[in-house]
Amino acid sequence: MKIAIVGATGEVGRMMIRNLVEFEVPVSQLDLYASKRSAGSTLYYMDSAIQVMELTAAAWDKSYDYILFSAGSGIAKAQAPEATKACQLVIDNSSAFRKDEGIPLVVPEINGSLLKGYKGIVANPNCSTIQMVLPLAVLDKLFGLRKVVVSTYQSVSGSGHKGLATLQAQREGSDDLGDYPAVIDLNLIPQIGAWLDDGYCAEEEKMHSETCKILANEKIHVCATTVRVPVMYGHSISVYAEFEQKVVLALAEEKLSQAEAISFSANTFTTPLDLGSSNESHVSRLRHGGDDYSLAFWNVAHNIRLGAATNAVRIMLKHAGYEA
Repeated sequence: MKIAIVGATGEVGRMMIRNLVEFEVPVSQLDLYASKRSAGSTLYYMDSAIQVMELTAAAWDKSYDYILFSAGSGIAKAQAPEATKACQLVIDNSSAFRKDEGIPLVVPEINGSLLKGYKGIVANPNCSTIQMVLPLAVLDKLFGLRKVVVSTYQSVSGSGHKGLATLQAQREGSDDLGDYPAVIDLNLIPQIGAWLDDGYCAEEEKMHSETCKILANEKIHVCATTVRVPVMYGHSISVYAEFEQKVVLALAEEKLSQAEAISFSANTFTTPLDLGSSNESHVSRLRHGGDDYSLAFWNVAHNIRLGAATNAVRIMLKHAGYEA
């Protein structure tokens, strides 16, 4: 496959390259693009050194099978529509196209059927949404999901390299807030993204709208509180869900244990430090949420892997007819 990665020098772009190796993607050509500032740097795919090129309109004079974008909403809005002229599928990791009615928002294990015969732009969901909807989709099929209340504990790598650098600098004594509204070291910040008129912040709104779109049910009520925590990698979520039908706990455990891209633990729990190079959504502490029509569980996943790069690469492989 001929593949291009836009935003290749960032945290997610570099992980996309690693995923291509890990999933043994049959790559015949790999072009890497980034900003003018990063152009000229060298990244490695397998044993091959690849020089990063500056992203310009000339990039789309070439022909690719797939183009992966991880360069932010502004670049995506300007370049992704043009990039569709150069390939059959553009997979965008930003929020630029997630709400667009005609653009699929895809988690392959849930709604990968939307990719069949599709050409154009595909949106990669928000990191916390991806890991949460994987178990919710399983439970929805069993019992009919009605309402979700979540609190997230999101690592600083969700803010990119600058988030990691800010936390490290503060631990060394710096008082620079970086892009955060408050100190993050030894602290929690209950705001991710700009405030909206309804009192929610942008990250919370993403979880609201994206959950309903991916599960193809606008009647699901979602209430999210998103919190930035002083953890390097790995997002954690406390989930409470209500259902139309009475929940059979043993059946929920059985189906979660069998589901794709989910690692279910019945008698222990997973923390961000346990994740390593896992590409799965980890579910533990499954229990009734106060009555027989509800469930509560603990959900952890690697935000740069499953929450971004891995899901994007899996979209590509699903479209191409491969299994990750």
